[in-house]
Amino acid sequence: MAIIPQTPGIHHIALRCMDMDVTKTFYQNIIGLPLVIDTPELIIFSAGSVFIAFKKADPKQKNGAVFSPFEIGLDHIALSCKTEEELNRFAKGLADAGVENTGVKMDETLQKLYVAFKDPDRIQWEFYMA
Repeated sequence: MAIIPQTPGIHHIALRCMDMDVTKTFYQNIIGLPLVIDTPELIIFSAGSVFIAFKKADPKQKNGAVFSPFEIGLDHIALSCKTEEELNRFAKGLADAGVENTGVKMDETLQKLYVAFKDPDRIQWEFYMA
């Protein structure tokens, strides 16, 4: 028998990054997420009702470690978007800021529009029509 949690959803997502200053600048100044906590060991942003937390990575391979969506674990994170206008505005903002992204595309499986982009550690995110 399955244990079914009685939950309204995700509280937080914890990620690791190579450079806390670069990560803070990206998520605060380019993506525009509100900064909730800022310490030398931890930065936390809010994305709606979910907190996105970052701690410094300490990879076993110190030279050039980057995120890979092909390893076991996280593939990508998708934030919801309510309107196509907002999706297009966000995609243009990414392009204007020089952030690698797909542009607005159609998810053929779910028939929803989205834009995918990568953060400085190459963690893939999507801004996805709800």
